[in-house]
Amino acid sequence: MVEYSRTDRQVLTSEQRKAKDAERRADAEQAMREHRAAQKAFHENRERLRALRLAREANALGKTDRTIAGPLAPPRS
Repeated sequence: MVEYSRTDRQVLTSEQRKAKDAERRADAEQAMREHRAAQKAFHENRERLRALRLAREANALGKTDRTIAGPLAPPRS
């Protein structure tokens, strides 16, 4: 039978705990920044694709780009 002792675990000093906590906090903040950037890119791409799909559907129904893009859109030649 193998015996395990609790002395195998390293005891951290106050400074080491603070440094480890600061590192964890920095890692978490970086992960959140990356997550937000990925979410923003996803939503922008989804909106772009949605606009393209709506324009394609409108053209298939015989509407002009002017009705899709609004009154300030240049006329299609």
